[in-house]
Amino acid sequence: MLEIITNYITDNPIEAISAVFGIVCVYLNAKENIWGWPIGIINVAMAIYIFLQQRLYGDMGLHVIYVILGFYGWYNWLYGGKAHSELKVTWSSSSNLMLMLVIGVVGTVGLGYFLSSYTDADLPFWDSFTTVFSLIAQYQLTKKYLENWIVWIIVDLVCVFLYFYKGIYIYSFLYVVYLALATMGFFSWKKSMQSDLAYK
Repeated sequence: MLEIITNYITDNPIEAISAVFGIVCVYLNAKENIWGWPIGIINVAMAIYIFLQQRLYGDMGLHVIYVILGFYGWYNWLYGGKAHSELKVTWSSSSNLMLMLVIGVVGTVGLGYFLSSYTDADLPFWDSFTTVFSLIAQYQLTKKYLENWIVWIIVDLVCVFLYFYKGIYIYSFLYVVYLALATMGFFSWKKSMQSDLAYK
């Protein structure tokens, strides 16, 4: 078994390195550490290449946008708070949550239809679901909305099965780790938010 894993990593070095950067990125985000952003930018740049090879165009496009959101999140966490101070964890408003849900459903159906009709994409609607809701979660992450971790937990569950089916085994395992880190992130951020409220 160890030999199989070693051979797979040897044959897929970009996937393996990307996985390591991804784990470190999510762990640092869960801990509200600003260095999660530059490490995440490196991670997604490698992921773009991998998804292009696998014809998962939705995920590829998603990771291009992740690069942009990475720079935005990096800036916003440092200066997005009151008087350009460090951003704090908050709940998003109910109207914002409803808007995100509508965007998620419409975006999944629309992108899924486009990919199934005009490309050779595999599993277009599942690919679209993870693409659209990952974007929503990432946007919420840049704003330090606590709900981002709930969305990530759902997306991570789908990705575990999607990538396993596609034979991207390191990424499938990676999303199992992401699932655990997203759960940790939710409770860590909730504690941080409660501490900030108590301090006020």
